Amino acid sequence: MARLIQRLTTSIKTSLTFILLYAPAWASIPIKNTPIPGGIAVVNFHSESANPKAFYNQVPLFVQHIDKDHYQVLFGIPLMTTPGEKTLRIEGDKAKNITFTVEDHQYKAQYINLTGKKKKFVNPNLAHMDRIKLERPILTKARKTYSDQLYVDSAFQRPTDGLTTSPFGLKRFYNGKPRRPHTGLDFAGDIGTPIKAPANGRVILTGDFFFNGNSVFIDHGKGLISVYIHMDEIKVENNQTLQTGEIIGTIGSTGRSTGAHLHWGVYLNHTAVDPSLFLRKE
Repeated sequence: MARLIQRLTTSIKTSLTFILLYAPAWASIPIKNTPIPGGIAVVNFHSESANPKAFYNQVPLFVQHIDKDHYQVLFGIPLMTTPGEKTLRIEGDKAKNITFTVEDHQYKAQYINLTGKKKKFVNPNLAHMDRIKLERPILTKARKTYSDQLYVDSAFQRPTDGLTTSPFGLKRFYNGKPRRPHTGLDFAGDIGTPIKAPANGRVILTGDFFFNGNSVFIDHGKGLISVYIHMDEIKVENNQTLQTGEIIGTIGSTGRSTGAHLHWGVYLNHTAVDPSLFLRKE
């Protein structure tokens, strides 16, 4: 009897291994359709092609396989987008256009006062401007990274446990002067608090930048990039492959920051989108 049970157990384990190895890889990121500026338009389509592509103004978009011939485009909508109809281009077994509508949405305003040494982030001098100009193309290149390899196949985990102190999309005013809207989520935390990778990915940029301070950029594949700024310590290196939950650094207050916190940003097809849309629902 014991030998029979052992043979049955071995058979079941072998069958499960076969299923795991050879079952179709249709895992996908569950995203709610949020067709507003700063949101994500979820566009479904069917294709008999094994690897269909999608584009918006020639920019490649994130396409995920849902089931059989069912695919889905995740399109990040820029914050400054004018509401109205937009058109995506699908290329696969048959080329076609798909139209969807961007709805209007208004974000709240936030007023921040910087004093002392932090005032340089409101009125940079010539030396600061030279540094900003040198850093701009480096940061832009990282945000525009597109790789065919898809590292992530599920919703994101929170990069840190702190409370959310500033939501995405706030219209920001520094010392009364209008600046770019808030392009991420801010999490509270003491200096030295660990920051974790929210999903599998590859480090594509690390460094100390004028506005961002110590920063890490992670490529999750197909134009999905996550960004961590104002860090104290960076604990990863360029080209390092990461698994969900790995420590990438610690919370700090470097760059244009009024206090210790993590600014977490997510970019999709070169566009800053609301990171909370990717978070796993508790």
